[in-house]
Amino acid sequence: MNLRLLITFLFFGILSAFAQTKVSGYVFDEYNEPVSFANVIFKGSTHGTITDENGKFYLESDETWNTLSVSFIGYETLNISLTKKVNYDLKFTLKEEAGQLDAVVIVSGKQSKKNNPAIDLLRKIWEHKRKNGLILYKQYEYDKYEKVEFDINTIDSALIKSKLFRGMEFVFEQVDTSNVTGKTYLPMFINEAASKVYGDNTINKEKEVLKGNKNSGFSDNQVIIDFVDDLYSDYNVYDNYLQFFDKSFVSPLSKTGISTYNYVLSDSAFIDNKWCYNIIYYPRRKNELTFKGNFWVADSTYAIKEINLQASKSANINWVKDIYIEQEFEVLNDSLFLVKRDYMMSDFAFSKKEKSRGIYGKRTTLFNNYKFDIEKDKKFYDEEVYNYDQDIYDRDDTFWADNRLEDLNKDEQGVYKMLDTLKTVKKFKRLYNLGSILSSGYIEFNSLPLDYGPIFSTFGYNQVEGLRLRVGGRTYFGRNDLWRLQGFLAYGFDDDKFKYGISGKWLLDKKSRLIISGGNRRDVEQIGASLTTSTDVLGRSLASSSVVGTGANDKLTSINLTSLAVELEPLRNLIFRLSGNYRTLESASPTFSLDYNSPTGVASEIKQFETAMSLSYFPKRKMTGFGVERLNANDDYARVFAQVSRGDKSMFNSDFDYTKLQFSYTQPIQVGGFGRLTTSLEAGKTIGEVPLGLLSVIPGNQSYFSIYNTFSQLDFYEFVSDTYVSMHLEHNFNGRLFSRIPFLRKLNLREIVSLRGVWGEISDENIALNTTNNPNTIPLIAPSDTMYYEYSLGVGNIFKIFRIDFNFRGNYLDKIKNPDARKFGVTGTFGFYF
Repeated sequence: MNLRLLITFLFFGILSAFAQTKVSGYVFDEYNEPVSFANVIFKGSTHGTITDENGKFYLESDETWNTLSVSFIGYETLNISLTKKVNYDLKFTLKEEAGQLDAVVIVSGKQSKKNNPAIDLLRKIWEHKRKNGLILYKQYEYDKYEKVEFDINTIDSALIKSKLFRGMEFVFEQVDTSNVTGKTYLPMFINEAASKVYGDNTINKEKEVLKGNKNSGFSDNQVIIDFVDDLYSDYNVYDNYLQFFDKSFVSPLSKTGISTYNYVLSDSAFIDNKWCYNIIYYPRRKNELTFKGNFWVADSTYAIKEINLQASKSANINWVKDIYIEQEFEVLNDSLFLVKRDYMMSDFAFSKKEKSRGIYGKRTTLFNNYKFDIEKDKKFYDEEVYNYDQDIYDRDDTFWADNRLEDLNKDEQGVYKMLDTLKTVKKFKRLYNLGSILSSGYIEFNSLPLDYGPIFSTFGYNQVEGLRLRVGGRTYFGRNDLWRLQGFLAYGFDDDKFKYGISGKWLLDKKSRLIISGGNRRDVEQIGASLTTSTDVLGRSLASSSVVGTGANDKLTSINLTSLAVELEPLRNLIFRLSGNYRTLESASPTFSLDYNSPTGVASEIKQFETAMSLSYFPKRKMTGFGVERLNANDDYARVFAQVSRGDKSMFNSDFDYTKLQFSYTQPIQVGGFGRLTTSLEAGKTIGEVPLGLLSVIPGNQSYFSIYNTFSQLDFYEFVSDTYVSMHLEHNFNGRLFSRIPFLRKLNLREIVSLRGVWGEISDENIALNTTNNPNTIPLIAPSDTMYYEYSLGVGNIFKIFRIDFNFRGNYLDKIKNPDARKFGVTGTFGFYF
């Protein structure tokens, strides 16, 4: 579940600029039908917009204009005098041109792909896109200024008088109107950042150096900033696909655009002394991830001068009612067009209804002072593991006066003062604390440096413990603590036993992220739910406390684990870890056996010391904070893990000598406009004879939840191996297929296809070691004859939060050998996803 998305809805709000001319209204034809994608412009300017699917528009300008022009191919141009600066809910009717009815090209319908001058221009853009921009130079650098805002929108009297804002009415003193949607809004968060960007096209490297950062609103807002940066990732309008909110939208400048969009040549004009053509575009089909809007293109270089993009209302995306993007390009010479201003606004809301209240998320980025072919040493571009500088966050007003590329207006300047006052209001503090609890899972005690939680683990259930109650906590002085202690105490009502765990971490060196950690845990756990064991001493699989399942969850293990580890991150996202672990394992249930044959007879307890050296690599991972514990700022990166473990019989009176090799690789792949593919590969081998508690159990899933990297139709311990290779493929089409089916189109469902397979074997020596006379001994079977596989067909985005998977077992269905094999099953999950 994307908790950051949920918290975004709970808080945030807006303010804005004073505009001189505001117009909103509807455009209809003579039959009172809405005219979609009509051109609306302030006469004598290039400042305009187009109507949406319902003929609605909103237009605003900082300047004063007296005439509005409404045009549409095949209709007479309508010029309207504006007698007031603010003109809302106007209604315009366009008349068909009497002399050209036979040659009318209706913009609201499908446009021809042949003999279309707009498409001819589009092909010229493709030919020249590699001849424009920063790619022309070996090296480049420029100044960058970014402003991020969150605003509550649709401010009305009902909201102002609501109990929620009682005692905080002063925040409504400066409410303004969005120049994109015409809605009122109130600011709740603003962040400014000034930086210098360096790039080298010969080595394909880029580095951004933060010079200053100023923020308001929430004291712990780096999480919010990183969340926004991840949502509003950098993009290039010339690319075939533009990725926003984990979704790939087809760019109107894409080479696949002709089959996705309709294009109409609408106008031409001089912009910065360059003759440019205006092209209107809009989607050919509904429910696809597309935009509507227009762009201006120069007639000689065929470079984009201005472009705006607005997501289609029917686009298959949740919690986002509107996406609006504007880009302006600066002409440096006849062949060089560079981004000057980039503006993006999203309207987050639970409902897409026009009057629903939501949250604006806005990012404005300005670029200036371009310089070229200044070569720097290649080491300059090496990423630093630790680059936090407190001075960057304490810049004075003189710095911001020199480094803002766009002045704050009066209202934006007032945001800082208003929010400083708001943070002193007790009611706001309570709301803020509620959001903090939901996002972190911990309840803060302001009088003590302690947090209680995680609250989501308070209750659990399994066949051994019955109802399980858990209390826990952690030290917490701040998000960037250099050390942290945490622990828990749990009690099972059926086994009448207490369990506990305690661990600590200490960051010794920030630059190399040298961390030492250690702890001890006595608990009951389902260790057959993961091939790669957790390195967290307090980690416990979800399968250990499944409330409802397909069978009895009684194959649980009592574990006493003591661990000491040291880890190092010499290069960003490359982590080395050395650990020593001592554990004792024994069955926690009378119906489950971990017995094995020892030299002195049958033993039921395993005592083992193990050292492990692991390497983890997370290319393109972004992290928040610099303390001993950090948070992920994105999730679209690959994960590589390799580990060598050595069991030593001579240490601490251990029982076995062995070597275990493990490797895993997970890679999410955005497949253009066809959705997202997630692939995983795991492999491992245990060298030496070991009992069941130390073998590799193929992870089953007896719950009704869809859990990635487990096999939905396998029971716990159905397959056990000492050598294995496992593969998981899951592709989410994001509604690409369902959008083509008329009766399913409006439901915005998403189709998911999964394929899972595993091959493994187990040696005769390990089988003999684990074969005893105990009637509860599990027969050790590995999928060695053929690879075991299963597949799933899923439907996601049901009511926006549910997903159902229909799982099918592919083989190992022999009624004699596997009488209890589950051929078919249904699992599901829920969460907040775009």
